[in-house]
Amino acid sequence: MSRILPFVLLASAAWAQKPPATRADNVKEVLHGVEIADPYRWLEDQQSPETRAWIDAQNAYSRPILDRLPARARLGKRLAELMNVEETSVPRARGGRYFFTRRRIGQDQPVLCMKEALDGPDQVLVDPAPLSPDHTTWVSFLDISEDGKLVAYGIRRGGEDEVTVKLLDVDSRRNLADELPRGRYDVSIEPSRAGFYYSRFEKAGPRVYHHVIGQPASQDRVVFGQAYGPEKLIDAHLSEGGRYLLIHVFEGSVGERTEIWAQDLARATPLVPIVKDLPGRFFGEIGGDTLYIHTDWKAPHGRILAIDLRNPARDRWRELIPEGDAPIESFSIAGGMLFVETLRNCSSALAVFSPEGHRVRDIDLAGIGSASAPGGNWSGHEAFFQFNSFHIPESIYRYDTAGGKQSLWWRANVPIDRDQLELKQVWYPSKDGTKIPMFLLYRKGLRLDGTNPVFLTGYGGFDISLTPAFAPKAVLWAENGGVFAQPNLRGGGEFGEKWHEAGMHEKKQNVFDDFIAAAEWLVANRFTSPSRLAISGASNGGLLMGAAITQRPDLFRAAICGYPLLDMLRFQKFLVARWWVPEYGSADDPGAFKYIYAYSPYQHVRPGVKYPAVLFTTGDADTRVAPLHARKMAALLQASTASDRPILLRYDTSAGHSRGRPIGKQIDDLTDELAFLYSQLGE
Repeated sequence: MSRILPFVLLASAAWAQKPPATRADNVKEVLHGVEIADPYRWLEDQQSPETRAWIDAQNAYSRPILDRLPARARLGKRLAELMNVEETSVPRARGGRYFFTRRRIGQDQPVLCMKEALDGPDQVLVDPAPLSPDHTTWVSFLDISEDGKLVAYGIRRGGEDEVTVKLLDVDSRRNLADELPRGRYDVSIEPSRAGFYYSRFEKAGPRVYHHVIGQPASQDRVVFGQAYGPEKLIDAHLSEGGRYLLIHVFEGSVGERTEIWAQDLARATPLVPIVKDLPGRFFGEIGGDTLYIHTDWKAPHGRILAIDLRNPARDRWRELIPEGDAPIESFSIAGGMLFVETLRNCSSALAVFSPEGHRVRDIDLAGIGSASAPGGNWSGHEAFFQFNSFHIPESIYRYDTAGGKQSLWWRANVPIDRDQLELKQVWYPSKDGTKIPMFLLYRKGLRLDGTNPVFLTGYGGFDISLTPAFAPKAVLWAENGGVFAQPNLRGGGEFGEKWHEAGMHEKKQNVFDDFIAAAEWLVANRFTSPSRLAISGASNGGLLMGAAITQRPDLFRAAICGYPLLDMLRFQKFLVARWWVPEYGSADDPGAFKYIYAYSPYQHVRPGVKYPAVLFTTGDADTRVAPLHARKMAALLQASTASDRPILLRYDTSAGHSRGRPIGKQIDDLTDELAFLYSQLGE
């Protein structure tokens, strides 16, 4: 207690100021026979003067509190050491050139770069620094022509998902006049550089266009998509050499049902469906005249099929790599080979296969962690992949596809003493007895006396697998004597499609049960206690945080709830959330309403309950998850909680869901969050 008490006295003074009062309206509606109260619906209007004034008042309340937290200086200094380091992306080889992004120390955003040779000097193509005074604009490669002479890149403002598309002549370093306005795009440049195909999401639904270089975008021709509404997503890509146009149609962001269409442009044949009306997800890559497909159709762990595009009838499909005991996470093609990433107990494994499906060799990885399937050209001789883990910064390797030799191309230089840290995987029972794995990172020699501060995070949705990936917050937490814990909840893809399905629709409560059981296991096994247990999650993980604090407010001391979904009865009505109905269901449907209403966090806040301390984070530029969720939930919790623990909202008027924050802002934001958690845990 002697270590904790002095800060408790400081904290009680810091939290003494009450949050701004928020008007509560008597808004009620009846959904499927149930009366629903929504006192803060007026906060859904993001641009109303009253909402803007409320946001300003919340920031004026939260910012001084966060700035005064005693641990800020110490945490910020260490986070800067861990985060303000050089970052590099996996290179793409085109026409003997290598294209990648690089952010050097002192730069706020990654720069688009090129090398004429793999060991040659960097050449800057596009530096985003001059594009915005606050350095919140960033750039990304969308496509690169096969000869390496033309680049399509996107300019993204803040954290928006939308980009403006530009074309760069690499040799002259000049932008072409061609430009596509702000939107969501995939771009694929023709080998001749005469034009490109692109998909764009529009109000009526996704469409695929063909653009002729030098002509106005208004003259672009629609080639596909008129039959689809806004609940679908489409991408379009040309095969190497440009012979085939390959189009995927996804049902929602997870693509529970996928269509694949192809067109032989060399023979000017019409677009034909290769996959249609089959239950499952399909993703294809073309090598030569063969379409290689990763699918979970009749294979929950996934398998690889081969289809001859010259005769794609279904009775001629070949199973190249059958389903195994480990789920296939991803695959790629390069150098005439197939690379398959599988998950072994939630950690990456890479293997190389011949075009006939024979296993050639395994690729050595540096332990438990995350690896990307090697990327390269089908007709080339090399591929590149990356590997990292919680406490192992990213390394990028070059792989010789002919001989199998791999060599280090780049490694992040981050000051970490890995020998002091231990990574362990444990298994614990969930509420229904299902065994759930969890990674733990901590300093060697940790004492199990129930007093360790624990940072527990999770996601559990959209078939997304949480493999061990480098995380400065995990390293810092472990270095300071705490435990970083990451369970692999149902709803993810760590154990195939059945694991995903066990955490969606009417089974979504399994995700919350898995997370709560992780916390209970950590307490029961004396890693920590509820007063020393902090939780954090974002996006779908923000929904997880909302469910955790409303279902078990007694189990957690503090929470970071980032860019969250929280009013699940109305989520489908805003921005692009209709894409997530295949994952959650919709309260518009009477059957789905019953199970969504049973867990929707906003509807389960009760006055007089002692809730944990919560820091909500969101921003105006979140064009994916509507910021209204965080606004409404913050107001409701501030008015309802019976504890003296703070409910804060950090609302960024220029940031959003995607990347875009300068590295200094990233460090400041993470410092806010960790300092907030430490302040509540008595650190």
